Amino acid sequence: MIYGLLAILIILLCVKIYMLKKTAREIAEKFADRLQTDTNTLIDISSADRDMRSLADSINRQLKILRREHYRYTQGDRELKTAITNISHDLRTPLTTICGYLDLMKSTEKSDKIAEYIEIMDGRAELMKQLTEELFRYSVILSRDSADVKEEVFVNQVLAESISGHYALLSEKGITPEINITKNKIVRTLDRTALSRVFSNLLNNAVKYSDGDLQITLTDSGEIIFANTAGGLSNIEVERLFERFYTVETARNSTGLGLSIAKTLVEQMGGTISAEYKNNVLSIRLLFQSF
Repeated sequence: MIYGLLAILIILLCVKIYMLKKTAREIAEKFADRLQTDTNTLIDISSADRDMRSLADSINRQLKILRREHYRYTQGDRELKTAITNISHDLRTPLTTICGYLDLMKSTEKSDKIAEYIEIMDGRAELMKQLTEELFRYSVILSRDSADVKEEVFVNQVLAESISGHYALLSEKGITPEINITKNKIVRTLDRTALSRVFSNLLNNAVKYSDGDLQITLTDSGEIIFANTAGGLSNIEVERLFERFYTVETARNSTGLGLSIAKTLVEQMGGTISAEYKNNVLSIRLLFQSF
């Protein structure tokens, strides 16, 4: 009699444990689904167990809070993008007008001192115009959900063309790049224009901050590495390199958007980009998966 009751209790306990595990799996699956999908549907379980239903209710309350915070973040990010676009757009017209009048003033008779002042103003106005254009392009890039046009791209060729296009600028800074591009044909499905922009931004970054050297490598696996000596950096600064508006130093000719734009474009194309700092050498690595 006792053994029979004990057996029944064990069976009931096993059933209870089985049902609890089943409900736990159900909660886990639905929780993962709610995180991945944009829905306001809450977690509902079939179990009548009081503790499990209490757990589901608690998770639902946290999901509601998470969704509110996500909405606030998304809304704030959207408003920031719109503000950047509007501000840069509003600045472009008066700056263009200022540059036009400065060009007219340069062609009129004036004293050497006035000519010097006009030349300084023209340089500053042109710099502001370039920075405004960079802000505008950045806002446009952020508005894209993914790369617009994807095609099979010969990465070796795009990289070589980008280096060639920046060779004069590199030479002005006394930088002779050491180039190691694999002979293997590296083909990836990418946005060619976006890839060129990424390479251009990385090359411009090297021009601004390199101590005089630059190594550019494209490996057999398709990894692209830009490495240059950059003394005085800290690991904290390297970790923040891809943050928008961040500059290692207060550079008067930079918005701090170059590397942030590169990161955004790379991720839109399904790639990865990272920075490593070792022995005073900054290495920026890019990798696009083959499909």
